[in-house]
Amino acid sequence: MTQSTGHKSDVTLAAGEHELVDHAKNGDQSAFRQIMERHNRRLYRVARAVMRDDTEAEDVVQETYLRAFSNLSKFRGESSLTTWLTRIALNEALGRKRKQRATVTLESLETAQETSAQIIQFPAMDTEADPERSAAQHEIRRLLERAMDALPEAFRLVFVMRDVEEMSIEETAAHLGIRPETVKTRLHRARRLLRQSLDGQLASTLKGAFPFAGARCTRITETVLSRLRTDSSL
Repeated sequence: MTQSTGHKSDVTLAAGEHELVDHAKNGDQSAFRQIMERHNRRLYRVARAVMRDDTEAEDVVQETYLRAFSNLSKFRGESSLTTWLTRIALNEALGRKRKQRATVTLESLETAQETSAQIIQFPAMDTEADPERSAAQHEIRRLLERAMDALPEAFRLVFVMRDVEEMSIEETAAHLGIRPETVKTRLHRARRLLRQSLDGQLASTLKGAFPFAGARCTRITETVLSRLRTDSSL
């Protein structure tokens, strides 16, 4: 890979994929940056789905870019850059995981029930304006991440690719080397297992929904007291 001479090329933010790759092949640092900024989230989520560890996932993403950038000459554009990078990240993560433990056999995953289920969708929250809701959202996210980590690896990967990263069934199947029908089955079972895991935890968590303590309570109390002081008819 040719090193940059120090001159920063003006690659536009709207640069197409092929243009970015061409600039990167010439050692353009701004092209490297844009490629990483465009793909960081997806690669991290895929790596995190395998490793179940934030630090390990970050290491996988870094290694993915190092491998990809040192082998850009081999990228022929037969698949998209996103697909190519995702495959490298997935292979890197799975390779590390195999070194840590024996791979879970697919036969052991076939015991999950095939009942349909949907993950509860939580509305967006204005967390900056409401710290109480920010804390609640953080707790919900923590519960979801912990439940996802508990999924068998084959189900977890499909769930992250389909429901978190919103990849198509065909794209997910291509990345994992499985049939589209298998993607559908594993996603179906992943959702079921997640629902089972979250039911009990959310039951207790939801009891604290719509909190009335803290800033909201103080704000309303002070408003009423202020009106009492200024409105003689009350």
